[in-house]
Amino acid sequence: MALNPDEIQQDIYNLILNPATREWEREIMVQAKDKRASVTFNSQIDTLKSDLQPLAIRNNLTPDVMDFYLKITGQSQPDSYDQVKLHDEKDPPYQERAIFAGGCFWCMVEPFDTRPGIKAVISGYTGGALQQPTYDQVFSQNTGHVEAVEILFDSRIITYQQLVDVYWQLIDPTDNLGQIDDRGENYRPIIFVNNDQQRQIAEQSKQALIDAELFSRPIVVEIKSATVFWPAENFHQNFYKKNTQRYRKIKRSRRLYLFLLRSKNTVRRLFKKEN
Repeated sequence: MALNPDEIQQDIYNLILNPATREWEREIMVQAKDKRASVTFNSQIDTLKSDLQPLAIRNNLTPDVMDFYLKITGQSQPDSYDQVKLHDEKDPPYQERAIFAGGCFWCMVEPFDTRPGIKAVISGYTGGALQQPTYDQVFSQNTGHVEAVEILFDSRIITYQQLVDVYWQLIDPTDNLGQIDDRGENYRPIIFVNNDQQRQIAEQSKQALIDAELFSRPIVVEIKSATVFWPAENFHQNFYKKNTQRYRKIKRSRRLYLFLLRSKNTVRRLFKKEN
């Protein structure tokens, strides 16, 4: 699909004004805007591609700039606006919400999204005080936020208890310094509860996991009252659908780690029984 020059100029202008744009990215956008009158549109696009490519191929652009790069290189990703806007809408009858943090939110969407009764799984940030945090700000580990997913579900079809059961299968509940390959405060595993009923279910489920003695180390997942949930940038929404190959590699790595962790603990328990 051919690029619309007016639309691209508006995108450039928006990225210049976007507070999440890094300074060197903003400089590239300003240069592109200032030179527009003296170069052809195709020349402007070629220069932008060349300037952004080195960081793009290393996945080191800010999310909105990465979306822009994918757009000008013909790899435009679907806009998740219709899904994300559900976050701000009033819940209809029987719709409830669950919020789980379990490491990188890229890996926390598909396991819930593919189940019956799920209306939306939104990637975002929660648990901190800063309003409207960006990915870079959360990644800096200075805001108190963690990466998390907000799940909108039909309680007639799937229960909160079932969602909690799925959650335990996705994480290492003994690691409060991150999850698997994702290290740092922003990747801590936390269950954020929206009401007393969710808290009771989460706490009972956690206690059942402790009583089962499936792990040699303590269960350290926190259960906290939900605070403001900020949806993440479009680039991060539905990552498993947009970046299937990259997601599959990350998913395989996590599954292998969790399999080995649980196998190790199974062997430990069997050895303990024999002695």
